Amino acid sequence: MTVRVMLISPAMNAALRAARFEGDAPLDRSGRERARAAGGAVPEAGLTRSGPSERCRETAGALGLAARTEPALSGWDMGRWAGLTLEEVAAAEPAEVAAWLGDPSAAPHGGESLRGLIRRIGEWLDSLGGPAAPGPAVLAVAEAAVVRAAVVHGLRLPAEAFWRLDVAPLTLTELSGRSERWNVALGRPLTARTTG
Repeated sequence: MTVRVMLISPAMNAALRAARFEGDAPLDRSGRERARAAGGAVPEAGLTRSGPSERCRETAGALGLAARTEPALSGWDMGRWAGLTLEEVAAAEPAEVAAWLGDPSAAPHGGESLRGLIRRIGEWLDSLGGPAAPGPAVLAVAEAAVVRAAVVHGLRLPAEAFWRLDVAPLTLTELSGRSERWNVALGRPLTARTTG
C-alpha cells in the first residue's frame, strides 16, 4: 500500500537558536506564535504523531494537532553532549568530534551513532509503508535530525549525505511510497494561508 508520510520540523526555541545538541526545551514566544499562525497550513492526515521532545509536543499543540507521542521518533541521542554546543564539545573533545563527524558508526558521546539513528527512523518509516500500513496519510512533528534521517533512508543515500541536508524550523517534508521505495518532497514552509 502506498502511504504519504508528512514530517513537520518543530518551531524555534532557545536551544535551537544556540545550536545546541538536541537540547529539549520549550518553544520560545516567537516559535509558539509562528506555529499557531501556521496551523491552518497543516495538511490532513489519518494518523498524527509527535516526537517525545517538549519542543515537538508543544509544536504539535500550537499547530492544533491532537498528536500521540511516538517513541520511535525520539531525537538523536547525543549522550553526554546533549544540551551542549558543537563549539563547546569541540573545545573539550576535539578527537571525539572528529571521529563523530568522520565515521557514521561512531558514537563517542555515548549515545546513538548516525547509522543507528538512520536505521531506527528507517524501521519506523518502513513500518508505515508495509502491509499493515495505518492508512494513506501519516503526519508527524519530528526533530530535524529525524527528518534528515528519514530522507537518507527513504532515498537510500549514503549515511554521510545526512550532513548535507538542512531542515529549517516549521517546514514540511513529504515522503510518499512504501517500504523500500520512497519519493521525497523537501522543506515546504508552513505559513498561514491567505484568503483572496
